Amino acid sequence: MSDESTTGRSSILQLRQLTKSFGNFTAVDRIDLDIAEGEFFTIVGPSGSGKTTLLRMLTGMETPSGGDILLRGKRINDLPANRRPTCMVFQSLALFPHRTVGQNIEFPLKIRGVDAASRKARALQLLDQLRLPQDHYGKSVTKCSGGERQRVALARALAYNPEILFFDEPLSAIDYKLRKTLEKELKDIHRETGKTFIYITHSLEEAMVMSDRIGVMRAGHLVQVGTPHEIYTAPQSKFVSEFIGDVNVIAVQAQANGQLHAAEFGTSFAPPRLPNGFTSGHLVVRPEFLRFLDRPDSAVNCLEGRLYNEYALGSRIQYQVRVGEHVFIVEKLRQQAFGGQRDDAVLIGWDAKDSILVAE
Repeated sequence: MSDESTTGRSSILQLRQLTKSFGNFTAVDRIDLDIAEGEFFTIVGPSGSGKTTLLRMLTGMETPSGGDILLRGKRINDLPANRRPTCMVFQSLALFPHRTVGQNIEFPLKIRGVDAASRKARALQLLDQLRLPQDHYGKSVTKCSGGERQRVALARALAYNPEILFFDEPLSAIDYKLRKTLEKELKDIHRETGKTFIYITHSLEEAMVMSDRIGVMRAGHLVQVGTPHEIYTAPQSKFVSEFIGDVNVIAVQAQANGQLHAAEFGTSFAPPRLPNGFTSGHLVVRPEFLRFLDRPDSAVNCLEGRLYNEYALGSRIQYQVRVGEHVFIVEKLRQQAFGGQRDDAVLIGWDAKDSILVAE
């Protein structure tokens, strides 16, 4: 891999065959990755995928069992956390409850011997940047709301101007409405500061909203890296397609005539593109590309089922359609709502170009 990331900017952090084992268990298995300077890179994966262990190695809290971590080309495997130009925002926030907002923000500067006047000036500057009133400087952190405490923790992380900020699921314990607000604010702060953000989460939604690129982890491996658009529209495996959003997945086998046979439904479908050597795998159709049909020839691929249920999702409506034992999800904008009733016989279909074929 070159020292230029897919964003076109030079890499600040490179991982080369990075591995971490605990006895016979390999938590992180030979990961190669370049992260660009100023990038918002998010690592997602289910519990046990290795993302937290990876983060702990990047921050200096764990020593790799093999491979290298390079910061601007310099190997930092054995450099302790307090000597790295990086900072971590923890899930717990780790604020000092007995100190004021200003004292919390100033803490890393005080440790580094910065004088009191300079510390306060920097803290007030960060309060402005994080959209907190300056009169919060003397406020007890215990009297701050959850959103305010998140901002204080981020201000403290930014206080000594680190080159990379690491985030360990900092929004996971916050209610939905506040989380959505902070996702947007965090993305704005990333743009304003120009810092490199490396973010760990199990939430697809957070990753899709905030990231320049996403890395999907599974069983210690980084199985796909790409922009949110690439991960969503061109997953390279069934696992990635199912992890990143709602999806319809059909097991298929290639036929001599170029069609895909779906044994579960006793029918064949037209593929988007049949790769050389493809024999079997899965056809993936996102819910927004499925549509209700008036007649079978209205789409290249068609199935008959029954309308089972519907779910209002704000501006969108999701419909469940049962075809045998299989449940398909069809998603429409509210103004395009389908007028059928539960248990109605319906036709659903999609065009070949609107599906994705994955080999595993």
